[in-house]
Amino acid sequence: MEARMFGLETPLMAALQHLLDIPDGEAGGEKAGAASGPTRTYVRDARAMAATPADVKELPGSYAFVVDMPGLGTGDIKVQVEDERVLVISGERRREEREDAKYLSMERRMGKFMRKFVLPDNADMDKISAVCRDGVLTVTVEKLPPPEPKKPKTIEVKVA
Repeated sequence: MEARMFGLETPLMAALQHLLDIPDGEAGGEKAGAASGPTRTYVRDARAMAATPADVKELPGSYAFVVDMPGLGTGDIKVQVEDERVLVISGERRREEREDAKYLSMERRMGKFMRKFVLPDNADMDKISAVCRDGVLTVTVEKLPPPEPKKPKTIEVKVA
């Protein structure tokens, strides 16, 4: 009903909505075949990626990946490089539990978050840094220097 109100009744949106609405008990497990639907891990990762917005900037000497992460410490955030070229930013935001308090409204997103980025060929895998300042994580990936232009090879001509 809500999708129709906003004009989001395309087949792609219906498929995404279907994926996000699968309860954990209905999703296929590790032993389930491909015909039984997406696995619980796939659904969890899809939800985490859909709920983690990021900005990607190309600077003259580097790439910057910027993700808002208010209230998270360095122990809650993980930055990794998988398969030699895939940057993965992941972690989990946990709810504060107190015995003497109950939530009247809960609007901030809790749970796992994740984003994956395929890095370009000119990214220097040895020069990646991550800084979290004021609730904003910035992962910087330096660029490799451009290759030297090949100089023409001079071949000596012998006279016979």
